[in-house]
Amino acid sequence: MTFEAVVVAFDEARGDGLVRDARGREFYFHCVSIADGSRRVDVGATVRARRRVGMRGYDEAQDLVKA
Repeated sequence: MTFEAVVVAFDEARGDGLVRDARGREFYFHCVSIADGSRRVDVGATVRARRRVGMRGYDEAQDLVKA
């Protein structure tokens, strides 16, 4: 399932961040999940992503594509 979200936090040093969807839910992502391989995304950017269950059992965003 693909959803649209806004990047609300990104720590370039750690390579991880959060996106928030239209319903206000926040999803963790790691920079390796950025589809174009850039390893960086700006806070405030709109992205499309897929939701998946991560290794710790929490929902995460993956395959982020800058919209």
